[in-house]
Amino acid sequence: MRHRKAGKRLGRTTSNRQAMVRNMVTSLIEHERIITTTPKAKEVRKVADQMITLAKRGDLHARRQALSFMQDKKVVAKLFDVLKDEYMTRDGGYTRIIRTGNRLGDAAEMAILELVNYGAVKEVKEDN
Repeated sequence: MRHRKAGKRLGRTTSNRQAMVRNMVTSLIEHERIITTTPKAKEVRKVADQMITLAKRGDLHARRQALSFMQDKKVVAKLFDVLKDEYMTRDGGYTRIIRTGNRLGDAAEMAILELVNYGAVKEVKEDN
């Protein structure tokens, strides 16, 4: 019985799974959109939302917690400086999963995991 055991194993050992999730969250924050399998996307979404919530808190302890997980100073700086402002008024639901069909090689169900504000057109004031 798997009572009180949260999360999927994804066919990996604990250390490999944690490393994969760290790398995928870092890539998601860096590129704001990644393509992966649907089960991986569902697991990464949980942690990515937690990282954005840390950024919304914005204090030094939150920044250090994010750094201990993502371990890339440039990505954490982007999260806390750029993306934080875009999600301050939003209460959760920072990511979106778009299913794209099955992969040709092994018929794995694929999905696009992206931040909700990905591709949002920035309004530019034209005062001529």
